[in-house]
Amino acid sequence: MPPSISFERLKNLRTEMQQSHVNGFIIPHSDEHQGEYIPAYAERLKWLTGFNGSAGLAIVTTNKAALFVDGRYTLQAQNQVDATLIDIQPLAEILPSSWLREELKKGDRVAYDPWLHTENEIEQYQSVCVSVGAQLVACEDNFINKIWKDQPEYPKTLLSIHEFKYAGKITADKIMGLVHQLNQERIDVVVLTMLDSIAWLLNIRANDLPCTPVAISFALVHKDATIDFFINSDEITPTSRSHLGNKVRIHPLKEFESVLRQNARQNYRILIDPKTAPYKISQIITAERGQVVLGNDPCILPKACKNAIEIAGMKAAHIRDGAALCNFLSWLYSMVPRQTVTEIDAVKMLYQMRSQQSLFKDVSFETISASGSNGAVVHYRVCPESNRIIDPSSLYLLDSGGQYLDGTTDVTRTIAFQTPNPEQKDRFTRVLKGHIAIAQVCFPKGTSGSQIDILARHSLWQIGVDYEHGTGHGVGSYLNVHEGPQSINKRGNSVGLQPGMILSNEPGYYKPGAYGIRIENLVVVIEKNDIPTAEHPMLGFDTLTVVPICLNLVDITLLDSTEIKWLNQYHSYVRKVLTPLVCQETAAWIIEQTQEIQVI
Repeated sequence: MPPSISFERLKNLRTEMQQSHVNGFIIPHSDEHQGEYIPAYAERLKWLTGFNGSAGLAIVTTNKAALFVDGRYTLQAQNQVDATLIDIQPLAEILPSSWLREELKKGDRVAYDPWLHTENEIEQYQSVCVSVGAQLVACEDNFINKIWKDQPEYPKTLLSIHEFKYAGKITADKIMGLVHQLNQERIDVVVLTMLDSIAWLLNIRANDLPCTPVAISFALVHKDATIDFFINSDEITPTSRSHLGNKVRIHPLKEFESVLRQNARQNYRILIDPKTAPYKISQIITAERGQVVLGNDPCILPKACKNAIEIAGMKAAHIRDGAALCNFLSWLYSMVPRQTVTEIDAVKMLYQMRSQQSLFKDVSFETISASGSNGAVVHYRVCPESNRIIDPSSLYLLDSGGQYLDGTTDVTRTIAFQTPNPEQKDRFTRVLKGHIAIAQVCFPKGTSGSQIDILARHSLWQIGVDYEHGTGHGVGSYLNVHEGPQSINKRGNSVGLQPGMILSNEPGYYKPGAYGIRIENLVVVIEKNDIPTAEHPMLGFDTLTVVPICLNLVDITLLDSTEIKWLNQYHSYVRKVLTPLVCQETAAWIIEQTQEIQVI
């Protein structure tokens, strides 16, 4: 974004702040539902700063502005944000609350939009303000909304039914399971704010957000199994209304606050998730003297543990997706050495090949198509300004996925079109060793992803390098490509892995200004009943993704016999499954790319 635009927008924001007698304003990358993807009207952080990553937060005071990003986005922020106006602060070095503590003085007032922050977040900022004698104040009308003259409107897309043949469980059974939990915990009402929770519970889908088949909505689920469902009426079709049934009362989205107040006045015990629900909800309940009960969104865990039909659908989707990706890679390998192909060209061609697969609906996130140094930007998104020709002498990183009616995919491959240098082979092979270690691990029931994360990093740590992102995230079934509560990361996650959970396995390595490496497959947690000496119930992973791993980048001398065996078996499966599904040229490419490695 040109510096003049950034300057003008910051100036206008500070004018609004001054008129409201506040000294600071917090601008998160979020909407009322705290999801990764947000609608265009909620892209306030991007509008103000120019940063378009999927996670970040800015704080603007009367004389300073700071943007806080994690390690995935440090380079991206440096490329997109005017550092003379906005300081870029790595979250690994300083938290927003810590920065704010240093900037505030006694008597200052810091404003926030209570619809855009969770209860947990507000507690942190409140603690900071109290510690310095400042005041944290809610603004009922977001300052950005006042100065964003061409702010987009709410999206409105039609609801569709997620059929049983894909969902594997009817809506009534899901609701009864949730209601049983509410009654056990003496909860009268639970407020659902996460869009994927609502979509999962009601077996509905829509296209209100990019790459994510959900509808902007809220829901109140009552202990008598009735539901108040709040959504733009334009999105309801006669078919979806019939599907929802008589126990689901449909309200306009604008009535959510008033109906919530009515429930609070009944002195109901109302459950909200402080990690995901906007703080405004607890403010409403408390103001009406209702009882706020803090706890986990009750849909998160059952949604994460996929049933047999969902797992079968995910496997089928990954096979079709693998065929599409191999068609694309075969084309790319033939084109790059002899013809100009840009990063954007690659994105368009891959979309075209995915769209030819049955049950395809959309991509599951914006494709990362990165040549050379662009690959070192972990969540790089190609745009006309950054677009470059795919250089056959550089590494190429491709991270992409598809949304299919029967599943969601997410796969990353790093490619060397020519002979890579020794360092690139070394780093790639160490990443591969970590990937294989996760793929092969067996662990006792109750083990969390954080307890196995070190396996992915061990070989990299041995030479003093690492990567600044998690090793694995949860994945939905024709839903969010990033979902909780499960993950594999070193930050600490106490959620035990359970059968049916689907995660990514994606260690990497990134050399700023040079190249990036990542190898990503999706895996499903399974029971391991084939360990004759096991004294405890054991779990492991079954790999879902079906795409060759670039052998040109493998240093065989760094692999042990077990790792070579895994790679050969994986490639044998890829060859067996995909060659009947693709054209003759692609089949030949797959055979070439999956040749058996001989143990040295």
